[in-house]
This record gives sequence, C-alpha cells and structure tokens, in this order.
Amino acid sequence: MTYIQKTATALFGSLTATAAFAFMVSLACQPQEEEAASASVTEEASVVQLENAFPNLKFDQPVEFTYAGKSDKRLFVVEQNGRIRVFDNKADTRESAVYLDIRNRVASGGEMGLLGLAFHPDFEQNGFFFVNYTKNNPRETVISRFKAASASAPTVDPASEVVLLKFRQPFANHNGGKIAFGPDGYLYIATGDGGSANDPQNNGQDRTTYLGKILRIDVNKQDKGTYGIPADNPYAGNRDGYLEEIYAYGLRNPWRFSFDARTGQLWTGDVGQNAIEEIDIVTKGGNYGWRLKEGQACFNPKNNCDSGNLINPIHQYSHGADGNSVTGGAVYRGSRVAALQGKYLFGDFSSGRIWALGFSGNKATGHQRIIDNAGQVSAFGEDATQELYVLDYTAGTIKRFTAK
Repeated sequence: MTYIQKTATALFGSLTATAAFAFMVSLACQPQEEEAASASVTEEASVVQLENAFPNLKFDQPVEFTYAGKSDKRLFVVEQNGRIRVFDNKADTRESAVYLDIRNRVASGGEMGLLGLAFHPDFEQNGFFFVNYTKNNPRETVISRFKAASASAPTVDPASEVVLLKFRQPFANHNGGKIAFGPDGYLYIATGDGGSANDPQNNGQDRTTYLGKILRIDVNKQDKGTYGIPADNPYAGNRDGYLEEIYAYGLRNPWRFSFDARTGQLWTGDVGQNAIEEIDIVTKGGNYGWRLKEGQACFNPKNNCDSGNLINPIHQYSHGADGNSVTGGAVYRGSRVAALQGKYLFGDFSSGRIWALGFSGNKATGHQRIIDNAGQVSAFGEDATQELYVLDYTAGTIKRFTAK
C-alpha cells in the first residue's frame, strides 16, 4: 500500500461509499503476509452482537466516548470538528447537548481535530477536564485544561482554557490523540510519530522529542509551569537531554489506549505502516520498536534491528481482509456479556471487524473474531459500570455489546 492510499483512507478520513469500495479493492490487491505473532484464532460462531445503544442520537464524526465520574449519570462524546456533546445514559434519550465548543481553535480533517477527553479524578470537586487537539499556524498538538462551573454544569465556558503542553507536528497525520488518567492519578498522553511515511525523522526512537510516545504528567503540580513530572517517570531528572514526560516510546500512531479497570494494565493499539497492525501492553520505560520494527518484523534496518531491548506486541495481524488500521479497545469488565469478561476487545477502522483477545499476564492465549461489520470503528469507550461501547465514525452512532 502506498503512503497516499494509507493516509487517504486510514484513521478519520471521510469515505464516500465509492471511495470505501475502491479502498477495499486496493486492500485485496495487497500481498498477504503471514501473521507472525499471537495465539490461534477461534472461528466459531460469535455469541455476541452489537446494538445501537442510543437509537435516537447521531453524532458528527465521533472519536471518543467517556464519562465524568462514578456518580455522574451522563455520557460524553467528542466530535472531531471540536465539540463535546453530553447526554443521559439512557437508551431512550433523545437529546445530546453541546457541552464545549472550541471549533474556532481546532484544525480538523484527516487525522487532525479534537481527539481526546479526560475528566480529572476529582472532577466533582474541582470541575477540571482535559482535552487533546490539533491547531494550525503553527501546526501543533495542544493539551489543555478546562473548568466547569460545577460538576453538573450543562455547558463549559471556552474561556476557561489553560494550556498545559503543546508541541509541533511536522505533518498532518499520526497525531495519536488519546488522553486518560491512570490508576496512579497521572495523565497519560498518546502521541504519534509526527506523520509522513516511515517516520522520516526517526521520532519514535528519539527520546528528545514528544512524538511517537506515551507521555505521563502530574496535573496537580506546577514544577513545569502548568504541570509536574511524576518522580518515578523513567527520565525524571536525567542529564541526557531526554524528555522527562516520556513514559514509553517506539510507537508509530497509538491512536487509542486504555487501562484495565481491574488490574490497571495499560493497553494500546498501534497503527502500522505497510504490513502489520499491533496491540501492545505498555510498561514504564518500554521501547516498542518503531521504526526499527513494524510488529515483530524488522523495518528499518531490514535485518538485525533488535538489540534485545525492544518489546514485542502481545498480538499482531497482517494487512488484508482483517483491515489495515487498528483501533485499540479495552479489557471488558462489564456485566452484560459474560462471555467477554476479562478479554481485550479491539477493532479495525477500515474492515469493521472486532476481536476478543484472551490473555494471561502479558501473553496472548487466543483470539476470536466476534463482529464482522461494526462500521468504521474510530474508538471504544466505557461508561461508569465498565460496559463497553463502539463508535461508528461515518454513521455517527454509538453501539454496545449484547449477547445473542
């Protein structure tokens, strides 16, 4: 697949029916590479299906779904163009109000836009929430904080913004986008490698840049001006010029990550280049290989790329019928579908397929394709009870898992 094909149809490119058909034809023409990692796939009939969770609602290119706190009965959906919508967590709800509108600050389109939302663990007391978006002139990623007048406020004033961190984006694609608070109370930030093809600046391996990383910051401190550095960050206080915010590196485009609600384990999907999509379990200080490797295969250089310190994905799949743009999901800890309990669910944006991955520790024990046509899977999201939802980017709908 060429870079132009990949960029035009990967994450968040709006596809007409004709373009989508042409895209799938192009995929069919690609050579099929043998899968090199993960345990066997089970092709037995799936015991689950998707249903429209909120049949009266539609959203404009939804890319994130979350909640504000255990006692808050509302849900929040991020629209890529720069709006956050809020609505009651009821199947018959008929209205989604605009919670925050910053379209005049956001550069949206392709892989750019308002891409992430995370509520402070103490949101009910302080009203703080955080967003990740891209802007132009200059092209940058912005991580900023907003403040709601109260935890139940129906809207938020855009003037309450405080910018915590921003960094330049050399190209318009591979922006990462996810932000989330970990069980340790720190804010984690996913960044792509800066875009173009093949990571031309080798940002994934460069620990002096924010690109191609998982970052971790302390939003309750100000030793960096508007945030602090956790004392146990891998490069906190280093004298080698490495960025203290870095938690892990060697990633290409970790579009969506999540924390296991029970164990705290950090999972991410990392979108591949030409051949392989991967799922990683992220650990502090870990190097996940890009651009030295794509999945388990050497990429640049073509041979002898691993000196022994690179962490392989827990699972990978080759481009082809399964798709070419992984969307990381979450370990299912809900109660609606017992068959999914304790499995990591993930999907592919281009194929619409969804899988359930079994695992023990950091090793895969098998996986099953459970959904064949979920639409353009832009994100998964959880509500306060850890029920898992799927966002269909083009249809603008929110789906949830249910037993057949």
